[in-house]
Amino acid sequence: MAMTKDESWNFAIGLVQVEGTKPSDDFLELVEKEKRGEITISDIRRILCEKYRVIGEESND
Repeated sequence: MAMTKDESWNFAIGLVQVEGTKPSDDFLELVEKEKRGEITISDIRRILCEKYRVIGEESND
């Protein structure tokens, strides 16, 4: 039985929370956009890489 996109994200976020980490509001907003089909997982990765890239760091893409 396959999980829905919503169930998959809830499971993944739950695993992170079990470790004692709370996903940022920005990340959760991106997840909601992906669930609605407004962006892709690749978009999430790109947005987060751009946001958290260290100045002067080479791209590993």
